[in-house]
Amino acid sequence: MATAEFRVSARKALADPELRANFRRAMDGLMSRRADLFARAGDWAGLRALGAAARLRALARLPELLERLEAKLVERGVRVHWAETVEQGNAIVGDILRRRGARLVVKGKSMVSEEMHLNHFLEGEGIEVLEADLGEYIIQLDHETPSHIIMPAIHKNRRQIAKLFFERIKGARYSEEVDELTALARAVLREKFERADAGISGVNFAVAETGTLVLVENEGNGRLCTTVPPVHIALMGIEKVIERLDQVPALLALLTRSATGQPITGYVNMITGPRRAGEKDGPDEMHLVILDNGRTRVYADAELRDVLRCIRCGACMNHCPVYTRVGGHAYPGTYPGPIGKILMPQMLGLEKVGDLPHASALCEACTEICPVAIPIGDILVRLRREGTRADSRAVQGAGARRSAFESLVWSAWAAIYATPVLYRPMVWTLTRLGGLLPRGLPGLRDWMRVRARPRFARRSLHELARRAGLPDA
Repeated sequence: MATAEFRVSARKALADPELRANFRRAMDGLMSRRADLFARAGDWAGLRALGAAARLRALARLPELLERLEAKLVERGVRVHWAETVEQGNAIVGDILRRRGARLVVKGKSMVSEEMHLNHFLEGEGIEVLEADLGEYIIQLDHETPSHIIMPAIHKNRRQIAKLFFERIKGARYSEEVDELTALARAVLREKFERADAGISGVNFAVAETGTLVLVENEGNGRLCTTVPPVHIALMGIEKVIERLDQVPALLALLTRSATGQPITGYVNMITGPRRAGEKDGPDEMHLVILDNGRTRVYADAELRDVLRCIRCGACMNHCPVYTRVGGHAYPGTYPGPIGKILMPQMLGLEKVGDLPHASALCEACTEICPVAIPIGDILVRLRREGTRADSRAVQGAGARRSAFESLVWSAWAAIYATPVLYRPMVWTLTRLGGLLPRGLPGLRDWMRVRARPRFARRSLHELARRAGLPDA
């Protein structure tokens, strides 16, 4: 999605009262439940410090930990694949499935697979893909992408889901009862689990010390994707690795409480390899695909790499005044909300999504609520600056927002303020005639569309000082 489309999508979302009501209702509930669980400030501060330290330590030793993770997994019979780009990642998954003759795949929730547009790729290969997470299944039926990284269908209300199931599921009757809607989806999914040739999942944390893949979920669909089909393919970004198993409890507590306001999720899966002799369930074959997709470029900058701390809880979205009004589909790229504003420009380039860092009030609500203390506000400001720095190589597309006209204006401003013979007549003119500036003046039109009209003082500070008998330095 181009930057111009983001502006159009945001305006369209703001004009949709049902969408805004859906988000307001959902966000209020999520924020309230989270606040209840972190009611004691000391608990929040201590747990947050543990989580941030674990993620910072992992990033500081990222290359080493990734190699340790690979070695441990290979010892346990897992085949590890490295993909620099989404194209390479898709090719790896496609090769595995073709070799196994897979025609039906059940897939758990995975934001990395959304980065890869994996469903679209596999369908082009003639492989049927069914989303097993209820929210993902809903948006798959409606041919949409996730609107939230934790709750993909949060933008829909019960009536909309009931209508969708009635229209898209064969033999379904119209009902707005939550239990009946859930049972209907379960009946479809269970039949597919039994016949699936392979299962695909994401990874919440990968423990280098033990070679353990941690998968968190509420519905049991993730467990079915990873244990029932004969092949399990796990997908993760390079930043998901952590050093030790004893760091998992703090990170899990932060993730579940921040994401959905739960003390713990329904299922926490600790996966260490394919089925071993004597075990009753699990895949015959297991693969892990580790995706870069621009992350090493982000990692190379000491300030920007902080975005890789993210544990994908979605709390920054739930508390963001921009996201909660326009929803996830207004944002270009895979990740919406504050985390998307600092990650997508680095993945896709500022020339494509350079407006995202500016789609923020810099209120710092996202920074205050982040469970691993990512300085989101600082990174937003840094990316705004990178957008006008043509000499920078830190971010793809740096300088894309640089305007020759704007540069000329600032150069003229600097020259005027440095030269008294120019500065004084300019100030005299603005104090007398500044109020006559037309609203449609190029460069001011958009600025004044959302701000009060500038009001100039009737006399300059120098004039007031002289009138008061003060020396004019």
